[in-house]
Amino acid sequence: MADAKVIPFDEDRSRRRAPRRVRAVPAPDPVAPPVAPEPAGAESRGGWDRRIAGGLAFLRRRVTGDYEVDEFGYDKELTDQVLMSLMRPLYDKYFRVEVKGIENIPAEGGALIVANHSGTLPLDGLMLQVAVHDHHPARRHLRLLAADLVFMLPVVNELARKAGHTLACAEDAQRLLEAGELVGVMPEGFKGIGKPFGDRYKLQRFGRGGFVSTALRAGTPIVPCSIVGAEEIYPMVGNAKTLARLLGIPYFPITPTFPWLGPLGAVPLPTKWTIQFGEPIATAGYAAEAAEDPMLMFNLTDEVREQIQHTLYKLLVQRRSVFF
Repeated sequence: MADAKVIPFDEDRSRRRAPRRVRAVPAPDPVAPPVAPEPAGAESRGGWDRRIAGGLAFLRRRVTGDYEVDEFGYDKELTDQVLMSLMRPLYDKYFRVEVKGIENIPAEGGALIVANHSGTLPLDGLMLQVAVHDHHPARRHLRLLAADLVFMLPVVNELARKAGHTLACAEDAQRLLEAGELVGVMPEGFKGIGKPFGDRYKLQRFGRGGFVSTALRAGTPIVPCSIVGAEEIYPMVGNAKTLARLLGIPYFPITPTFPWLGPLGAVPLPTKWTIQFGEPIATAGYAAEAAEDPMLMFNLTDEVREQIQHTLYKLLVQRRSVFF
């Protein structure tokens, strides 16, 4: 019997290698003319044309009054196309705001965002509004509750209304929450924004817990928010109380640059900001009469305050520099 021939596996595979497939290239259609490439810059010119057309349409609607304003004076179109555009360079380029925990804000329905307040001038509220609008997947709008002084100033009053802000009262806040809006509140008020530089990042008293009562009545979650970076934009080293009383304002700040440098001293320092949204605190499970329980109000207010303060300390430890 003849010896069997052993064929190595490599040789066997090389002999049985599949034939190479050749892809057929269809012949060009003799009837259809070749498509000429777009000239260089055509796409950018088209983009500019659309922007110009959109701007002209916007101006036409403003002149003719063909735009909507809600019962609080909120003008969504003006806010999106003008006010946000004016605040965005300050947000993106000057303060270079970093946002964390945006997923803790619900995609729909009402919610109350509670944040710390600081900075001598209320720029933190405006930056918070841009952060929610630009980073939330649903591009939600934040309706801030502001002090009555805001609505007593001639130009500021009109702009605040157009941007969606309203008076910090429980009735307006509850109506907005029940309508499914995001509402922002800074319970420290003037005590927080006008505190001396030596007390930076130390939360002031949160009032009597009115924001908790409002959230309980509306059955909406409370989202704690911590803002780092705003404390250093105007380091307040003094307060001219006599001058403040004469002007009818809560405080008259004295900083290392203001009023010594005049208008130039009013330019904020370019600090690096971080805004972090914490895990929401649910209120839907409470009974209707819970809003009248002072002990529950105190406990929830303290819980929100402690969460904001703890996050502030954590962000400060992680921060490399005030400006970078």
